[in-house]
Amino acid sequence: MTNKPPTPPLHPQLDPADPRTKLQAGVRNALLALPGEFTFDNPISGVDATDLFGLNSLLGTAIETEVVRTLNHLRKLWDSEGEWVGYSFERSSQAFPDVRLVRRDTDGVAIALGIELKGWWLFAKEGVPSLRYQVSPAACASHDLVCVVPWHLSNAVSGVASVIEPWIESARYAAEWRDYWWQHLRETDDDRRIDYPAAAAPYPTKAYLVSAVPAYDRGGNFGRLPRARPLMDSFIQRSRSYLVLGIPVSEWVWFLSRPTDTSAPLDIARSLQAKLVQRTRSTAPSVAEQILANLLELRDLLEP
Repeated sequence: MTNKPPTPPLHPQLDPADPRTKLQAGVRNALLALPGEFTFDNPISGVDATDLFGLNSLLGTAIETEVVRTLNHLRKLWDSEGEWVGYSFERSSQAFPDVRLVRRDTDGVAIALGIELKGWWLFAKEGVPSLRYQVSPAACASHDLVCVVPWHLSNAVSGVASVIEPWIESARYAAEWRDYWWQHLRETDDDRRIDYPAAAAPYPTKAYLVSAVPAYDRGGNFGRLPRARPLMDSFIQRSRSYLVLGIPVSEWVWFLSRPTDTSAPLDIARSLQAKLVQRTRSTAPSVAEQILANLLELRDLLEP
């Protein structure tokens, strides 16, 4: 008889009297407002189709920095009554969480809460966020968050970076669910143990001091949150269904995986057109026509 797994982890119970609970709710609202407030004034163009998959390595840090700037711009959403005067969001890629709401004065640095922030280039070949989340649950303060912000170019293969609705979760809950999935839900005969740093605590000076380490991880998959199903399933499905120039993200990823250095762009565009014609037979004629018009525009962008 198979043993039943233990009770799944629960979200932290936040004290409604704690001012950080109201603050966290406001920060969540500000993150959800990103699609309408985010701006990125550096247009991208001239990138070969075969190089688009690697765009995150070029722009990822800049996107995350702009998210932090936008959060500070949205102060009225997370501090509507001026309770956190002097605090601002700061990003440090070497820290955990890598975005912290801090106040600096002569007494040192006060930290209100943190956000582990990750951008997700929607046209990446993997089709899921590349987030590696290996922090020990003990290093997550109860009000800390983890957030994945999906982004794309406004004209699909060129234009300015735009973001869509992010994934926002309790940092501690995400770490606990990751461990629960690793130890009790995944199908494997491998050693499921996880070793935790004894001194792990919130807001460490060095992120590596709080990393959980699996006893056995031959594939290097520990910490890949998209694998810890169903934690991110609905978010990933929704994001891949998002329309860019009238075409779902999933179709763009399929299309961009077709080219090679010797592929004829026109032939590739035609293959996508045939796929979309079949896909849009049940779609309203005006919508299908717009999709195909966008496809022709893309063909022109790809042709030398």
